[in-house]
Amino acid sequence: MTVEQSTAAPGGAAEGGRLSLDTAAARNLATTTKTPPQMQGITSRWLLRVLPWVQADGGAYRVNRRLSHAVGRGRVAFGQAGDDDVTVVPPTLAELPPLRGLEDQALLSELASRFVVREFRTGDTIAEAGAPIATLWLIAHGKVDLSGRGKYGDHAVHGHLADGDHLGDEVFHAGAGNGGSNGRVPSWKTTARAATPVIALAVPAAEIRALIDRSDTLREHLAAHRRTRAKAQNRHGEAEIELAAGHEGETVLPGTFADYELKPREYELSVAQTVLRVHTRVADLYNKPMNQMEEQLRLTIEALRERQEDELVNNRSFGLLHNADFGQRLHTHSGPPTPDDLDELLSLRRDTHYLLAHPKAIAAFGRECTKRGVYPPTVDLMGSHVPSWRGVPLLPCPKIPVADGHTTSILAMRAGQEEQGVVGLHQTGIPDEYQPGLSVRFMGVDDKAITSYLVSAYYSAAVLVPDALGVLENVEIARPRG
Repeated sequence: MTVEQSTAAPGGAAEGGRLSLDTAAARNLATTTKTPPQMQGITSRWLLRVLPWVQADGGAYRVNRRLSHAVGRGRVAFGQAGDDDVTVVPPTLAELPPLRGLEDQALLSELASRFVVREFRTGDTIAEAGAPIATLWLIAHGKVDLSGRGKYGDHAVHGHLADGDHLGDEVFHAGAGNGGSNGRVPSWKTTARAATPVIALAVPAAEIRALIDRSDTLREHLAAHRRTRAKAQNRHGEAEIELAAGHEGETVLPGTFADYELKPREYELSVAQTVLRVHTRVADLYNKPMNQMEEQLRLTIEALRERQEDELVNNRSFGLLHNADFGQRLHTHSGPPTPDDLDELLSLRRDTHYLLAHPKAIAAFGRECTKRGVYPPTVDLMGSHVPSWRGVPLLPCPKIPVADGHTTSILAMRAGQEEQGVVGLHQTGIPDEYQPGLSVRFMGVDDKAITSYLVSAYYSAAVLVPDALGVLENVEIARPRG
């Protein structure tokens, strides 16, 4: 027996040799278990799930309302070339209630040129309650608290102003002796104090008065504004419906009718589209165990739906953040979202069905609740447990932007057409419909053997009455030190 034979391993295998089939080789005969293609960009898309969707035949949806005499209140925009070089964007001065609808750009530019920049430190007083209103103020940057004495002498905060807001527009009608204020100069009803460092722009009432005296156009516009304010209207600014109640005997009853807006707003369906391309060789040869076309289409539709929700929140034409009435916008009392802030937001409408917030805002609200020893319950919504406040589901919506990494907004919404709320708009029954309001249209095969499909989603959103949608703005989400 040779040395080699005497050192052979048991079973006949040489030292270091394998006794069985290698797993790497065995896998060549095995079937691999696969998952469908995964996608990180898919979110819960709660807004798309909770919005009631209304059929918009003809691609448009008209919102008819009662005639309103209330002159809207918007926000002024500013340009900035440096820390101390802030100017008013002249056309946006028409957002001031007395100037709403004024189209004389030269006049607006002249008024804008008269504003001067003023800076205030935290705690500085901008206007004192009871003092005559002698200045028109525009808040370019920062936060202002409006406070005064309550009925029983206690100190109370009545509201807040921030970027783009204004105070003192009474100067346009003050001291004219023309029916605006009977020649009297009105007084500040509240004290305005800087809650943060504030950059404001100011113009004295005397300069505005001089401009009015020189401009026939401005005088006529302000006179029309005063006549509008004098018309009978309810607290929402709608034309009053004359009624009689509590009378006895043969009282002559008033005649009345409900007038409508002459130019109601129409919402046209928007579209998100893409062209999906799949090579015919891929579709022919690699369809097992999963259909390549179906998987490509599934992921494309997920991306389209994500964009659709983003547009419903952020689009400047119909997005919810940009279509909330300015009377339905609030600022937080202290910065982070507190139970008090959400209570005030809920109080602005007769019913609120959903609150939507960025996940970081929900976390910030949770921290504020924990500080106060309050633990909001969860509610069951469509089979999921979600946080709530006062019984209203608080839903995560990462499409709500976070400005500068530390401030965001919270939406409060009443939903449904019968509730005069917010509705989503789409059109079903379109050609090559794949899902409601979404079509997949075959576009042919080109000379490179690539098949193309046009994937289109049609959608929009409408706010039926102003109090259907509210926004809590400038919500701070940064975690405090300590």
